[in-house]
Amino acid sequence: MKDLEMKPVAEARGVEVYCPIDGWISFFNSPYPAHKSMTGVDIYPGLEYGEAAPSPIEGRLIAVRRVKAPRGRLFRDAGYDVLTLYESVENPRVVVKMLHLEPIIDVGERIGVGDELGLLLRSGYFDFWTSPHIHIEVREPSDPIRARGGHPFKRLLRPEIGDPPEELRGRVIEARPEYILLELEGRRGGLAARVDGVPILLDGGIPHYGFLGLHASTSIEGEVVRLCGKPLGRVERIFGDCALARFEGLGFRVGGHPVGLSLYLSVGSKASVKLIPERPGAIYEEAGEELEIEFSGG
Repeated sequence: MKDLEMKPVAEARGVEVYCPIDGWISFFNSPYPAHKSMTGVDIYPGLEYGEAAPSPIEGRLIAVRRVKAPRGRLFRDAGYDVLTLYESVENPRVVVKMLHLEPIIDVGERIGVGDELGLLLRSGYFDFWTSPHIHIEVREPSDPIRARGGHPFKRLLRPEIGDPPEELRGRVIEARPEYILLELEGRRGGLAARVDGVPILLDGGIPHYGFLGLHASTSIEGEVVRLCGKPLGRVERIFGDCALARFEGLGFRVGGHPVGLSLYLSVGSKASVKLIPERPGAIYEEAGEELEIEFSGG
């Protein structure tokens, strides 16, 4: 994977985290604690479960722990998860924690950014629509494993933030029973909205997680989040040019079917939205179709 183009997307305590140029990242699209405090980042390399993922960091593998995971709901999971710890080359005074990856290197072995690191696992901690990814935290060596307590990340990725759309339309680029991936017309970076009139990008899972993340080009100010002019949520916590917002009641439908929206930041590709059915197979669309996301409530 040495020829794979990787881009720095996040940093904590001097440790830079990378993602493939055709991948996606998320700081807020998860119900777990680190994704409400900017202390976790998920790297989606654009691969399938069981494929070898490139390393998002430069470091040395120091510990591997296979852990119990719940049974997958409406999907077949791997039966376990794997937690790995790495000594950072950039800052040996901290450790990097990763989840959902079974390493194909040995403890003590050093890896570089983009090297083959491990196989992507479908963990029972996931939802049925979750795509293969690596969860990453930067932590103190004395407290490497807990779900809370990581160092806050700073977003290095500077995605394009265009004018927010007046309606949500796109083309189906991937259709599976678990989800439909919709490429947004003329958009890069992610789905744009506004906070008190200022354009931002959305990052999160709505309505199912009850909160979402916001990304701006400068420090976020204001309170009310609007998507296509409709109230979407209210800012609760600010992390410089990122923020956490409480979701407030807007619903989404495609062809009369209720859907959830799973939102990410694209690293180098066009912006897309993942449409989540109420259950696998509840919505059927074909690649190439044009779809509109309609609003309900609000």
